[in-house]
Amino acid sequence: MARIIPFRAVRPTRDKVSFVSCRSYEGYVPAELAAQLDFNPLSFLHILKPAYTHQESVSFEKRYRQVNQKYQDFKTERILVKDKAPAIYIHKIITKAHSFTGIIVGTSIDDYHNNNIKRHEETIAFRVNLLKEYMKYSAFNTEPVLMTYPDNKTIENWIFNRTQKLADFEFSTTKREINYLWKIDNTLEVNWIQNVFEKIKTLYIADGHHRSAAAALLSKENDNPQNTDKDYLLSYLISENNVKIYEFNRLVKDLNGFEKDAFIKELNKSFLIENLKQQPFQPSEKHQFGMYLDNEFYSLFLKKERFVFNSALESLDTQILYETVLLPILAIKNLRDDERIEYVSGKQSILELKKSIDEGEFEVGFILFPSNINEIKALADADLIMPPKSTYIEPKFRSGIVIHEL
Repeated sequence: MARIIPFRAVRPTRDKVSFVSCRSYEGYVPAELAAQLDFNPLSFLHILKPAYTHQESVSFEKRYRQVNQKYQDFKTERILVKDKAPAIYIHKIITKAHSFTGIIVGTSIDDYHNNNIKRHEETIAFRVNLLKEYMKYSAFNTEPVLMTYPDNKTIENWIFNRTQKLADFEFSTTKREINYLWKIDNTLEVNWIQNVFEKIKTLYIADGHHRSAAAALLSKENDNPQNTDKDYLLSYLISENNVKIYEFNRLVKDLNGFEKDAFIKELNKSFLIENLKQQPFQPSEKHQFGMYLDNEFYSLFLKKERFVFNSALESLDTQILYETVLLPILAIKNLRDDERIEYVSGKQSILELKKSIDEGEFEVGFILFPSNINEIKALADADLIMPPKSTYIEPKFRSGIVIHEL
């Protein structure tokens, strides 16, 4: 049973939302970030990273309290205003390539603990604790956890009908994305959609595993039973057929002492290899891989007769590449921390991967076929963990549109 919870969001006023909302702090190049901070006093970036002197000498707690103080300033100036009644929110994002529509709600942390909300990624304790401390002292969250639910005609029809009405706000970004938000605070309608979701057995986390774990930790520390806001996750629920999943391609800095011919000979034990010279190769199905090495592209087709897959993890392309190439040949044991490997989102052109290798920063690159939602669900259902950087999932959210206070 999937429980969803309406809440009183804090949001920018309609006239200011296009100025307030922003990408994540790391999503800006330095010049763009400086321009935002210098010339847009309404940007949520001023909250996410308020100016403080000698930043490196300021404790995490003090930094996070300064985030909260700047947030309170925005509320005092009525740049941000809290809704009067609990609501759920339909959020539509139109990018240059895709359109995403989902529902922003609270989801139960009890459901997270009881595995009614399932995960497929491993979390790092240090990052989880840091996020928990950030939430604790900043006292808000504006980054929803992306969760999928099975395709549901009832929900789809309701969203379609609801989004025919005038949105509470509509704005475009400098990346030519259009954002819409509809607030639903009618009690009968909210109760109805809650009942619809209660018939759904499981939600799956697509993106936001660290945020989920941090919120669960914060809830455990909650010593105020009156504060129920800490008992649920800020979540964006989207039909599983509406997410977009990209691969993460791999760049490796050296061949672990192998000469090119010897390296290819090792690869030949597991793959059928074709040298495509200067013709880029993009895999078109599972168990196909592309490789760029020494100014040439190669196709690698797994010799499936040599493998028996006993689990969803074993048949995953990122795991296959790890078990056949990265670990035994290139001696990369830790995919998360080894400095010899880096990852490039499949949103970027293969030519960007080629450029990184041609410029000498890396020696070899591997191009993968993206995973799909059924693989993610199979892993989650079996309590298995994907290798790091297996998926890059959209939609990605802007900060400052819908804020959940803790």
